[in-house]
Amino acid sequence: MSLRYLATQESPLDLPLRRRGVLYGWIREDVRPAMPDIEDIKQAWQRHEPVFLPSLLVDVIPSFREDIEQAHRLFEQTRDGAVVSELLESEPYAERLQADFDLSASSFEEHDDQGIEKVYFDAWQDDDIVADNLWCKASWLSFDESDGSLRFRFSFGMEGYEDVASDQDSQLWAAKLTDVIFPESAAVTGHAGLNAILAQLLGNSAVNYMERIVYFNAPNGGAQMHHDVERGHNGVVFAQMSGSTFWFALSKPKLMDEIADFLAAAPDGEWAELRPLVADRQAFSAYLEEADHEAAEALIDRSPDFFRHLLERGHAFVLQPGDVLLMRQHDLETCVWHSVICLGGEAGEGLSFALKVPR
Repeated sequence: MSLRYLATQESPLDLPLRRRGVLYGWIREDVRPAMPDIEDIKQAWQRHEPVFLPSLLVDVIPSFREDIEQAHRLFEQTRDGAVVSELLESEPYAERLQADFDLSASSFEEHDDQGIEKVYFDAWQDDDIVADNLWCKASWLSFDESDGSLRFRFSFGMEGYEDVASDQDSQLWAAKLTDVIFPESAAVTGHAGLNAILAQLLGNSAVNYMERIVYFNAPNGGAQMHHDVERGHNGVVFAQMSGSTFWFALSKPKLMDEIADFLAAAPDGEWAELRPLVADRQAFSAYLEEADHEAAEALIDRSPDFFRHLLERGHAFVLQPGDVLLMRQHDLETCVWHSVICLGGEAGEGLSFALKVPR
């Protein structure tokens, strides 16, 4: 196994797994995994397993160094309280945007406890508006004031109500808006090797990268276990552009298996609320989709023992700049669930793009 779990730090090379005040243990990466061959990639995808592509983008990351540095400045200014719309009206963004986009409005997301600001744009071609109500939304990743992680999400329409899959043109323009504000997106969308792999997995050489999110996972931050199923999308590609992150990623059936195995080995008096839920697999699957599944969250998001269990079962990954993780999101029953922790003392940028085959 290339990753080892440690209950205590034994070497300066050991990295803490800490998220929002919870220390789950330490990890040591002895050996970096090798790039899998295409047949192994295809088989893993068909089995709804995560596909780790180490160092795939290292050939292009250096050419986007200045863009990545600028992205970090935008993150830091936003984190420190700057007005996002004012930042995007200044250089270098103003010149990039003027060819196709007009910043039309902004709103401070007071109704959203994690929301910071949503900036609206119209897309123009010649004298015609070709897409309106596009937006870039900056949000915190948690309610914890000690977690400086945030994200910039790109989409359109009424958030939470719009059927974004029904309007491919607006999806494409929202993707183009991402390209303008974060040009390093091209490290993913324009990478010949990645596109060749996705063409094999999706059966189509024209893959669209939609519903894009640019993450900045900061020390003590990350994301709890979740999935990204959305109608019309085939999966998600995550690319580490800077910094480092620790991941758990596994299909929902496998996650449920691991929970059951862990409980079977745990003392009878522990996890009393969760045990009867897990006993009925169909009901437990539905329970995991509920907004409030605290009995499960207590285990999968806050138990160091379960973290060790998942790591020793081979479901953990460490992403460095240039690494890519593919996660199939076919449906609620088979999708890849995943959680993230920032590694090290610096925030890192990651690109998360939904994959969609053109209709």
